[in-house]
Amino acid sequence: MRILAIESSAKAASVALTEGGALISQYYQASGLTHSRTLLKMAEDLLSNLELTVKDVDAVAVAKGPGSFTGIRIGVAAAKGLCWGGDRPVIGVSTLEAMAWHGADREDVVVAPAMDARRGQIYNALFRFDAGRPVRLCEDRAVALEEIVAEAKKAKKTYFFVGDGAKLCYNRFLEAGLPTLLPPEPLLFQSAWGVAKAAEGMTPEPGFDLAPNYLRLSQAERERLERERSEKERG
Repeated sequence: MRILAIESSAKAASVALTEGGALISQYYQASGLTHSRTLLKMAEDLLSNLELTVKDVDAVAVAKGPGSFTGIRIGVAAAKGLCWGGDRPVIGVSTLEAMAWHGADREDVVVAPAMDARRGQIYNALFRFDAGRPVRLCEDRAVALEEIVAEAKKAKKTYFFVGDGAKLCYNRFLEAGLPTLLPPEPLLFQSAWGVAKAAEGMTPEPGFDLAPNYLRLSQAERERLERERSEKERG
């Protein structure tokens, strides 16, 4: 299967093309520009350089969350646009499962994707690799870092952190005296290659069926609910 993958869940954006599981090309950018300005252009440039169009791929894959609310919205919208324009199906994957692929060569460790969710929380899931494929140890979650530390103390395993929240977790584990590892810098952050790997073997769906998975309410929604609660309390 030839997959065009896009990743926009955090500060960096990336686009990749894989075929039969092999990476053909990847375009990564952390320029500080908004993904709405860069993502579709990156996909167009990558395909153009390979003398391909969206119609030449079998599916478009995208990280559908969790992650930055704005980044996820832009990524999902871009995937839908590409699918609509090229009459291609889409595969939405967990951002955290895609990140876990950066630890695919690690044995006897817990691969722990981590994104800074703010408000004292980390977007996280835990995996181990078996026969080259990730096996989930827990579902995607928004969890306090101290809860991950407490789990690790019980698990007595080395944790291999990846993602934009990896260094935060790594430093806290060192403080707690827990065994922990980080990947090399080029493999630390989210990538479209990971999205493509996570999409392998999944069944594509029509683009209009794709929906983001935010895991928790946005700040605007939380503030609205808080206002409503305050108004009810005042009677």
